[in-house]
Order: sequence, then structure tokens, then C-alpha cells
Amino acid sequence: MRAPVLVLLLSLLVAPPVLAAEAVAVRRLALLVGVNDGGPERVKLRYADTDARAFSQVLSELGGVLPQDRVLLTDVDRAGVLSGFERMRQLAEGARASGARRVEVLLYYSGHSDDEGLLLKGQRMDYGELRRALQGLPADVRIAVLDSCASGAFARRKGGVARPAFLVDSGIQVKGHAILTSSSADEASQESDRLGGSFFTHHLVSGLRGAADVTHDGRVTLTEAYQFAFHETLARTERTQGGAQHPNYDIELAGTGDLVMTDLRATTAGLLLTEPLEGRLYVRDAVGTLVVEVQKVSGRSTELGLAPGAYRARRELGGGVSETAFTLKEGVRTPLSPGDFMSVGSEATVMRGGAGGMAMPAMTPGGRVRLPVNVSLIPAVSTNQLRAGDAPVENVFAVGAINGGTALGGGLALGLLGNVYDAEVEGGALSLGFNVAGGEVHGAQLSLVTNVAQRGLVGVQAALGLNLSNGDVDGVGQLSLGANIARGGMQGMQATLGLNVATQDVSGMQLALGVNHANNALHGVQFTLGVNSVAGDMKGLQGAMALNRAHAVTGVQLGLINVGGDVTGMQLGLINVASVVHGMQLGLINVSQEVNGVPLGLLTFEKKGQFHLEVFGSDLQLTNVALKFGGKHLYTTLIAGIGPDDRFQRFSLGLGLGGHIPLGSRFWVDVDAAGSNVLSTDNPFSEDSNNLLVQVRAMVGFQVMSRFAVFGGPTYNAWFTWGDPGFAKLSTLPVRSHDISGTRRVQNWPGFQLGVRI
Repeated sequence: MRAPVLVLLLSLLVAPPVLAAEAVAVRRLALLVGVNDGGPERVKLRYADTDARAFSQVLSELGGVLPQDRVLLTDVDRAGVLSGFERMRQLAEGARASGARRVEVLLYYSGHSDDEGLLLKGQRMDYGELRRALQGLPADVRIAVLDSCASGAFARRKGGVARPAFLVDSGIQVKGHAILTSSSADEASQESDRLGGSFFTHHLVSGLRGAADVTHDGRVTLTEAYQFAFHETLARTERTQGGAQHPNYDIELAGTGDLVMTDLRATTAGLLLTEPLEGRLYVRDAVGTLVVEVQKVSGRSTELGLAPGAYRARRELGGGVSETAFTLKEGVRTPLSPGDFMSVGSEATVMRGGAGGMAMPAMTPGGRVRLPVNVSLIPAVSTNQLRAGDAPVENVFAVGAINGGTALGGGLALGLLGNVYDAEVEGGALSLGFNVAGGEVHGAQLSLVTNVAQRGLVGVQAALGLNLSNGDVDGVGQLSLGANIARGGMQGMQATLGLNVATQDVSGMQLALGVNHANNALHGVQFTLGVNSVAGDMKGLQGAMALNRAHAVTGVQLGLINVGGDVTGMQLGLINVASVVHGMQLGLINVSQEVNGVPLGLLTFEKKGQFHLEVFGSDLQLTNVALKFGGKHLYTTLIAGIGPDDRFQRFSLGLGLGGHIPLGSRFWVDVDAAGSNVLSTDNPFSEDSNNLLVQVRAMVGFQVMSRFAVFGGPTYNAWFTWGDPGFAKLSTLPVRSHDISGTRRVQNWPGFQLGVRI
């Protein structure tokens, strides 16, 4: 999964600069950034730099941006982007000095991001810094296009919400900004191997080249481009493993203006899709790059702005596929009609603008040669190599020692030693050795040793050794005895006796006897006998015999040791550690910064809770010391006492649990139950002196100052003895005595205590 996020169209383009009167008055500047590398914890993208170049090209050909006014940056870090902004500032100041009436700036970014900012080679440029850099440019209109994940968060911070496409009036006096995003705040943007770029940028560029010109006036406005890109992106991503993308926007404009993005008359060549032509058209240039995709309807012509050169067009209509090749010439509008297309079977296609016909083999929608069967010894010795040479191939059935090809389309590959595919596998790949897919997998990879999917998996990977997916995993998941590794997100299941790793979000289940690790968020279940770890947020259940760890928890952690950041729900274990808890900690030892709920434990330590030392006297012993610690309302107390009044013949050690009730700003009440053992100083460990003192205590306190209080209150005591403790009674007050048996006795009485708290 990729993170394209076309966020930020801060400021809008107006008035086509091809008009002579405006070419002098309006100056358009563009900063274009494409960064594939988001850092060591992010899957490296393939097409971010390609997207930036495609956007730069359409601005140059149709958008009125001169070569000297474009700054294209690829593979840069945060310092490189800031340097680009400084170059934009100098260009804008120069435009002002040269007398330009209007200065318009466009920022385009394609790469990784999250809901806080852009991710550039392991460095972060947060959205606040990005906004300040944009607003610091001396321009009338600012356009920012960010193609990356969670881009909607940038627009949301300015108040943008999802709503129908915006409209503007027909003047040219607009000032301000507009922000367009390729996805909402909680969605991932995606790039496609089939498109050779991101979905949103691809469809936006197609729209700017004329596919979005619904008024047929030879110009594409911001309204038209946005509506076209919105609907095409949503339609084309609804069935992808990343899910539907919902482009978003935020606008703050003043004045009037129909914001023109491109003028199709700016190019000296053009392609005219005639009225009878219909179907989904894919137009590729001479090197095979997809430059325009459009759904053409009959009864209406469409003009596309393209540079002179050789092209190939592919049409999909009613389940059939046809192609043609043509050449666009300088100063000529070349028409394209249904008769120019021919089936891509064994027939020849017409070369419009060329010398004659050209025989073409059967092709797939991805531009591959379709060969139903491949028989191979190794990839270099196979029927694929014999019939297609080095051309990309798609097979339906493959059998051999090591099968190799570009793609497997809805079929089956049986390899004795292995199967190797450079692109998607749709179907099943079975081998005794290894399966390697260079693209997405829709189906199953089964082997005894290793399965590798370079981009993603929708289906099953099962191996006795290692399963590795460099993209996302959707479906049943990965099953192995060794290790499962998903380098993207995981939706489904990872089950192993060893190690499960997902480097991005997990929605589903991780089961292991060893270690489960999700490098981003977990929405589901982790269960192991060893260690569960979530570097991001965990929503669901973590169950471990050893250790559960998550950056933040919404749900339940169940284990020997639970460690979480902010916890909303429950931690249940021997040792629970958290930052802020909204819910319950239940364990032997609980540690937290703050608990808004219930911490139940033998020892509870809360940084914002209670930690007091008390010194008090009682009817039992003159000198007692207690340490109280815990949450705001529940606490644990350790008690020790000794009495000089009885010539230091006995001392007591005890433990209690209680509750703290504030009464205004000064008064409070503590109520607890405590158990103590009373021991003789002469022979504290005598077997004949077994006893237990049980107390229920109520203490009313007054806070004299921040770290000093006085308290006092009644107690009720019961002293159980087995054998001869060496003392007739403990209290200086009258007691009631009852014999339980010949050697067992209980004394009970009401008492008191008075003391101070530090």
C-alpha cells in the first residue's frame, strides 16, 4: 500500500496565461516534490517521483508554467523541501519586481505522510510548518497538492469537511487558497503498478489533459478537474485492498473567479476523440507510460491536450479489447474514431500517422503479452521466452521446475523447485521450494520453504518456513511454522509457531507461540505465549503469557506483564504499567501516571495519585507509621507499629487497602481495612504465637497545608490468636473475648487513632 495524499491545493490558478493580455500580467510558479523514501519504517514507494514529473509536464504543456518557473525536487529530505520554498520565495519576489499583476504559486507533493505531517527520508515536516512556508510566499493565489496518506488531516485542521465539489463564479478576481486531498484524515492513499503512479494524481492529470472538460470550451477549470478526479479515484479504489479513497478539500477564497487550471489550446498538437467513439480509453506514449485514462461516452466529442509524438491507445468496451497506434503532429488535431481500433488478437492494428499496419500479439489490460500456458525448466528456458522474448507475459497455467514470468492471471502455477513472477499473481502458486511474486497476490501461495509477495497479498500464504509480503496482506492471511512478515498492513490472520511481524496497521489477528509485532496500529487480537508488541495504537485484545506492550490501548491487555501508553479499557496481569488509564488496572503491581477509573492491586503506584507518610498513635500502640500510595481514590497502605508503653515487648507489621473521599478543598475521609501480625520482640517467629489483627478504620482529615494534615477517627478491631501469643490483650481499652476452640480465641473492641500526615 502506498500513501499517495493529494492534500493541499492552497490557492487557485486563474485566467489562462495563453491569452496575450494576461501572459504579461500573470506569473505562475510551481514547486514539485516527489519522495519515495519515507523512512526505515515505511515501505518504499515506486512512483512518487514519477507522479511529480507527470504533474510538472502537464503544467508545462497546458498550465502556463515556464521551465524557469518550475522547481522539481526528487528524493529530498526536509532541508531540501525548505530550500525549494526559499527558491519559490525568490521567484515570487522577482515576479513582483518585474511588474506581474498576479503571482500564483502551486505546490505539489507525492510521497509518505501521516496525520501530523510529511515524512521525508525518515524526517518529519509537520503540517503547521508546511502551512507557514506556504503562507510566507508573496503570492496572490496558492495551490498546494499533496498526494500522500491521511492528507485529509491537513485540510481538517483548517475546518474542511467532506462535501460536494465546490463552484466558483466566472470572473478572474479570486484571491486566497484551496486545499484538495487525495484521501480523508483516516484513509490511506494508494499507488498502482498498472497505472505506474498514484490513483489520484493519475486521474487528476488525465482530467487536466481534457478528460474533465465537460463544457467543451477547451479549458479545464479547478471545479471540473476536482470533480473528475474525485469520482474516478473513488470508483477505481472501491475494490482495491486499500479500500475506497474519498478526496477532500478546504477552501478559503475571496472575490470571484472561474479558476482555469489548463488550456487545451496551449499545445500545438491534440487528440480528438470523435462523437461515435465510446469505452474506457488508455493512451500511452512511445515509452509505454500511461498519460491519459478516460471513460468516453458516445454522442459527444472530447479533446485531449498531448505533446507531439507517437502514442498507442487501448479501448475496453463490452468485455472486448482493441488497440491502435497513432502519431500526433505539430499543429494538427488528430481524430480518433471506432474504425481506427482493431482487436488485439491475431489481427493487425492500424497505425494512424505511420507507414502501414503492424501485427500485435494478444495483450492484457496491463500491457502484457497473454500466453495461456508456460512450460519451463528455468525462466530463461521456457515457452514464455521462446514466444515472447523479453516482453512482459501473463500466463494462466504454468508447470515446470522453476516457473517464471511477469504475471499469473487467474490461474495456477505448479513448480517443483519454485515459482517466480515479476508482477501480480491471481490464482495459485504451489511449489516444494519457494514462491516469489513481484506484485500483488490475489489467491494463494503454498510452499514448504518460503513465500514472498513483493507488494501485497489478498488470499493465503502458507509455508513451513517463511512468509514475506512487502505490501499489505488482506484475506485469510499468512500461515507458517517459522515466521510471517507483512511489510505493509495486515487485514486477516497471521499464525505461526515463531514470529509474526506487520510493519503497518493490523486489522484482524496475530497468533504465535513466540512473538507478535505490529509496527503501527492493531485493530483486533494478538495472542501468544511469548511477547505481543504494538508500536502504535492497539484496539482490541492482547493476550500473552509473558509480555504485552502497546503505545496506546483501547481494549484489554491480558498477560503476566502489561505495558501500555494511554489505556482505555483494562490491564489484567501480575504487573501493569501505563501512562494515563481510563478504566481499570487489576494486578499484583499497578504503575501509572494517572488513573481515571479503578486501580485494584496489592501495590498501586500512581504519579498523580496518593503518596503519603502518616505517623499516628492508637489504643493499640503509642507509635505507628504508615505509608499510603495509590490512585486518587483507592490506595494501599503499609503499616508498622511499636509501643514504648509496653516496654517494647511487641511490634506489628501490616497491609491494608482503602478508599480516599475528598470533602471540599481541605477535608477528606479515608476508609480502609487492614491486616497485621503482632510479634514478640523476644521471639518474633515462635510457632506458638500465630495471630492476626483485623482492623476497619475511618479517618477524618484536615489539610493544614499542601504537605501537612491532621486526622483522627474510630476503628473496630478483631484479634485472632492460635496458641499463646504471650500477650493477654493488645488494647488499653476494654475488650470482649470469645473462645473458638481450645487454643483459638478472638478478641474484638472499638478503638481510635490520632495522627498527622506528611
